[in-house]
Amino acid sequence: MWTIEELKYKKESEDRIEFKKGENGNISYDGGSKIKPSERRRCILGYVTALCNEGGGSLVIGMHDSYPHKVIGTKQSEGKIGELESNIYRDTNIRPTIYELYEKPETKQGRVLVIEVPSRPIGMIFKFEDVALMRVGEELKPMSDEVYLKIIEEKEPDFSQKICKEVTLDDLDDEAINILRHKYSVKQNNPSFLTLPKEQILSDLDLITNDGVTNAAVILLGKKDVLKRVFPQAAIMLEYRNTEGQITFDNRTKYDEPFYIMIEKLWHDIDLRNGKFQVAEGPYIFDIPYFNEEVIREAINNAIAHRDYRRNSETVIKQYPQKLVITNAGGFPVGVTIENLLTVPSTPRNRLLADVLSKTGIVERSGQGIDKIFKNTISEGKLQPDYSHSDNFHVELVLSATITNRAFALFIDSEQQRLSEEQKLSVFEIMALSSILNGNGSDIKKEIIQSLLNRGLIEKRGKTRGTYYILSRNYYEIAGDTSDYAKKTEWNTNQAASVIIPHLIKFQKAKMKDFVDLLSGHLTRRQVRVLIDQMVVENILEKKGSGSGTSYSISEEYVKNKALLTKALGIGLEVLKERGEID
Repeated sequence: MWTIEELKYKKESEDRIEFKKGENGNISYDGGSKIKPSERRRCILGYVTALCNEGGGSLVIGMHDSYPHKVIGTKQSEGKIGELESNIYRDTNIRPTIYELYEKPETKQGRVLVIEVPSRPIGMIFKFEDVALMRVGEELKPMSDEVYLKIIEEKEPDFSQKICKEVTLDDLDDEAINILRHKYSVKQNNPSFLTLPKEQILSDLDLITNDGVTNAAVILLGKKDVLKRVFPQAAIMLEYRNTEGQITFDNRTKYDEPFYIMIEKLWHDIDLRNGKFQVAEGPYIFDIPYFNEEVIREAINNAIAHRDYRRNSETVIKQYPQKLVITNAGGFPVGVTIENLLTVPSTPRNRLLADVLSKTGIVERSGQGIDKIFKNTISEGKLQPDYSHSDNFHVELVLSATITNRAFALFIDSEQQRLSEEQKLSVFEIMALSSILNGNGSDIKKEIIQSLLNRGLIEKRGKTRGTYYILSRNYYEIAGDTSDYAKKTEWNTNQAASVIIPHLIKFQKAKMKDFVDLLSGHLTRRQVRVLIDQMVVENILEKKGSGSGTSYSISEEYVKNKALLTKALGIGLEVLKERGEID
């Protein structure tokens, strides 16, 4: 964070700062009503975009651009800084940091607004009104082809492999090295590693080279005071809040030791507030922890291996009674998106660091961490891990402790118990079972469907385009809901009528969409259409209108038949009473 006095003597090009006095101390947010593109670009969104493309910088509003920069003052977004931050992020996907300074703080005179813009991720370009911008003197110009191509052809360097010039072998923690040595020996099944000198172990793992100590060695093994001096951003903050709505934390702990020492302390403190659910079905009982140890460890390992250490913010873990949120600096590595998280080949941002974690058994194999996080969480009947709040500058993982379907957890556990290790369900098969249970099985790959059918875990219903799948009877028996299984199995016009007729009695008429919603979870949209058409043929329903205006109501013939049936039933009861066969 700058001060007013520091800003007065900053150079725009050298310090990547753009000074704007604006009209009456303000500048346009998005170009306003200006018609010329060159004029429209000279707005907050334009400068934020250009600065981000140039590796980050600051937009200073309320100071003259002539050197030294005098304070003019501004009312730009006064009292609305949070709203401005939110709007910029919404419109550019760039997350700025905004603060205000005063030349005379005691009287709040000479207000200056500073918008700090982060650097773009490797290989990514940002645009304003579909144009990639760069600063050229006082102008914002479309990015040149040369610069554009240079950026998109960038490859993300392995930060962890670089030599840390400020550190020597003596700056590494002996206790952490001993932990690494032991884990390496166990993982490689070679007790002789325990007797090797530390220089040999570190060299074998490429943590040190002839040129010096790598960044990975510092992060994993560096002494506490060295980490604070060289990589303070490698620390992890654990915050605990009693309720999800509160802003301030009830407890905050900073973990700034070498990874091999810190990781055990961190899990220990998370586990101190860890509860468990007891899941039971008859004599079959097992516990599900709020926070699965394997899931949490893998999530933290991912944060360590994949974060962008060029950014200054620490990794933050927010723990609530039944939710845990891990926020990490830097977006996903190049080529990784929320959509392909489980399928893209492993692309660690810090490959050397990730390899060392794999070779020492901290992770089983590079690329399996995300699989474990999804597989274990969904198997326990919890909500799917949520990465939806991530963007180009940070990754956020939300893990819910709440079990939404205990029967599904029992079902998966019972099936996995009977399967051999090589036959156990994969993360994709478990996700498919969850999707089928929730009525979202239309996009599942054919080979997964066939595998689940062969295992007897799902059953096929319907024909041709009306085909759909349900979980096996075993799930419904565990859930204690065999009646629902019967409905999914034996659905016909009479069963449909038992749901549809009461709805029509209440609302008089309905459209096809209403029936689809009403029978959701039992029948597909196509099956509902076939069923409704059949009910029209059988004179249960009457169809009126055409196209989007089509509506359905109970047919008069159906009402008459029901009335006759009721009358006949009444007469029959009277006869039985006269005979003395019923009271």
